[in-house]
Amino acid sequence: MIIDYGIAIANNWTVARTYRSDLRDAQARRTRGAIVDAANRLFTSRGYAATTVRAVAEEAGVSVPTVEATFGSKARLLKAAIDVAIAGDDEPVSMLDREFAHRASAATTATGSLIIVADVLAGSQHRSAGLVNAAFEGAGGDPDLAALAEELATQRHKTASWIVDLVAAKRPLRASHAHSVDTLWTLMEPAVFDRVTRRLGWSLERYQHWFADAAVHLLTPDH
Repeated sequence: MIIDYGIAIANNWTVARTYRSDLRDAQARRTRGAIVDAANRLFTSRGYAATTVRAVAEEAGVSVPTVEATFGSKARLLKAAIDVAIAGDDEPVSMLDREFAHRASAATTATGSLIIVADVLAGSQHRSAGLVNAAFEGAGGDPDLAALAEELATQRHKTASWIVDLVAAKRPLRASHAHSVDTLWTLMEPAVFDRVTRRLGWSLERYQHWFADAAVHLLTPDH
């Protein structure tokens, strides 16, 4: 047997490089996850203004430059924490491409779609409402937070539009599409979730049923 050592060595180098690259990617993901988890805890317990990048780094067990290199700014770190909180994981899949979205689209009635959406929304709000409210509350005095608040509001508008499209495909809308989106955008406001769960003591299940029921009545005609 004739062995081409050049090819063998090249292949070994390729395998070694791929292996090292996979290890680096896995380590980077673990580091990012640790930073986001630490940021979530501190932003939630201390608030945005009182949480420093140094405090997040210490909580995560990494250096300040690592946090800065990974996220760039404290506002972007908050956005990353919000994204993970909304989704419930750090998988790089947008909410509207997830399994629940396909089930909601496949539902045969508008009410069925809204029940599926409300189930996911309740969990997302429970994990993220405090962080989102922190961004909006601090937006007035911080340009970075103001930009983030606008980004979050636009993101919620996009989701509201998608939900209205789901409903409109199955049942006539009570008002125009634009008005319906504005209505749902307001209903999805994290501050509303905070008021009814934290202030009024509603359970997630009660919020979920209320949201689905309110959305049906606000978006579609009674008959």
